[in-house]
Amino acid sequence: MNLDTARDALRLAAGADLAVLPEASLTRFGRAITELAEPLDGPFVSGLAEAAREHRIAVVVGTFEPVGEKVANTAVAISADGSIQAAYRKIHLFDSFGAVESELVTPGNTPMVVDLAGLRLGLITCYDVRFPELARALVDRGADAFAVIAAWASGPLKEDHWVTMVRARAIENTMWTIAVDQAPGSDGFGVGHSMLVDPLGVVRHDLGAYPSVHVGEIDPEITVAARRILPSLEHRVL
Repeated sequence: MNLDTARDALRLAAGADLAVLPEASLTRFGRAITELAEPLDGPFVSGLAEAAREHRIAVVVGTFEPVGEKVANTAVAISADGSIQAAYRKIHLFDSFGAVESELVTPGNTPMVVDLAGLRLGLITCYDVRFPELARALVDRGADAFAVIAAWASGPLKEDHWVTMVRARAIENTMWTIAVDQAPGSDGFGVGHSMLVDPLGVVRHDLGAYPSVHVGEIDPEITVAARRILPSLEHRVL
């Protein structure tokens, strides 16, 4: 997703408090990411910060930052006034299903929760969602919702894995989960099915296989009600 497309998405979402754009929104995966990566004060993030200010909407977006000869796969959180509130560097790299993300990407090591648009938002990038311990670490840091951004590689059962993992993280943490994936592309990345999932795992919105902008509502009272009938976080013993 290039800057013009991302800015158009924010324009369409104007009136919402938060917009979540996919992983690799700067450019799709491939060896060119090391050439196209930008610092956080570069044109891509700066352009989105300008659009965030214009439309008074907070943004989470995936980009690539230069790190030596490699890049960081970074989720940037931008407030509605255009200031950068957090930058989460993806911890778990996708060295699976024949892909080797670590050839080009340097992993991060710090879970990230950010105050954004009235939420304590835990940031999760793509392959991270397969690791429930990361989601639980975000809960322990005070997250009250998850933002999962992805460029989920396609392949046998991968769409099913995406939907299942996102719902699992929502259910086991009784947590609203915003999960945004790239639409399917010819490069093999993206299965679509960006979703808003409630704390009991109900998919409130599913955007299907095509690029789309949709506005949903996160109701914190539903979290309270879910945790009243399913107090699993209180029952933890480890």
